[in-house]
Amino acid sequence: MSRIYLDHAATTPMLAPTVTAISQGMAMWANPSSPHAEGRAARSALEDARARIAAAYGWDRELILTSGASESLALAMRRAMVPGRFVSAVEHDAVMRLSEGASVVPVDGQGGLDLPALESLLSKDEKALLCVQWANSETGVRQPISDISRIVHDAGCLLLVDAAQMPAGADPQVTEHADLVAVSAHKRGGPPGIGALLVRDLGLLSPTGGQERGYRPGTENLPGTLGYAAALEVAEPLDAYQLLRDRLDAAILDAGGEIIAPDACRSPAIGAYRMPGVSSAAQLIRFDGAGFAVSAGSACSSGSLKPSHVLGAMGLADIAPEVVRVSFGRGTSEADIDAFAAMWAKVARQAAARLAI
Repeated sequence: MSRIYLDHAATTPMLAPTVTAISQGMAMWANPSSPHAEGRAARSALEDARARIAAAYGWDRELILTSGASESLALAMRRAMVPGRFVSAVEHDAVMRLSEGASVVPVDGQGGLDLPALESLLSKDEKALLCVQWANSETGVRQPISDISRIVHDAGCLLLVDAAQMPAGADPQVTEHADLVAVSAHKRGGPPGIGALLVRDLGLLSPTGGQERGYRPGTENLPGTLGYAAALEVAEPLDAYQLLRDRLDAAILDAGGEIIAPDACRSPAIGAYRMPGVSSAAQLIRFDGAGFAVSAGSACSSGSLKPSHVLGAMGLADIAPEVVRVSFGRGTSEADIDAFAAMWAKVARQAAARLAI
């Protein structure tokens, strides 16, 4: 059976240039910190790849290589040199696990940050760090980074953007306004185990010693870094993603489903949908059996029975158990979307017929 992969928000297949670059990196086996010729060659390749990653994101400041967005977020949340911490109510579980004692900023029914509430909360803290997503990994809802930045910086605070779901170059507002940006390779056709923290000024973070100019100890992942750089240099078809999501939105509505946050600005590559009367778990079983890979939320939480805190924060706790996420990538086609929509409609019709008995 030919399968259709629609879970790119969880991870993406590695691109051919990524695999080639990783192989080249494996052939350069020396430690980039070693002073001999082999080590210097590895260092040169690493720094070239670092510069290419930064350029792909339009970033001209510092870049700390990490193992992925989760580590980048942890580095920023734990070591930003301001005392306060604020997070939006819809942040990824990786952030929520770091947020004990942090102030939580509410969102509206479409998942957008409550800007008046943010302004009020920040005015109570002289120096703080706010962490907010570029786009929510469950709903695709994008945050107004420019407006948020104005409020944050007017209060003398710092802005950390979780941009794991952001294609390189998709939103210049992020690189223009954020102080810290967490990014990840495996969401963009690169390898797992490599990411970066974009840093406007290293003085914003407390160092710990070791590699990465003293901000991230451990031997650098040269193959992963080369693979990351190669992946980012393959452009993502954002206009095509938008057309695919619009196509699926229309099909879901025609079949009696609901779009989560239909009036919000959303990532073109992520859609969240409710099938009334059918649990997410039941939907996933049916779709997987029919050859479709989708999810019930972020990859970190979709395997548990825990209700989505994201949908709960949006006032949608009652329908959260009936929502699935569909996300697109470079290889997704209109035929893939049409096939999934047909299967979605079939499952919905069968459920409606059972309920009518």
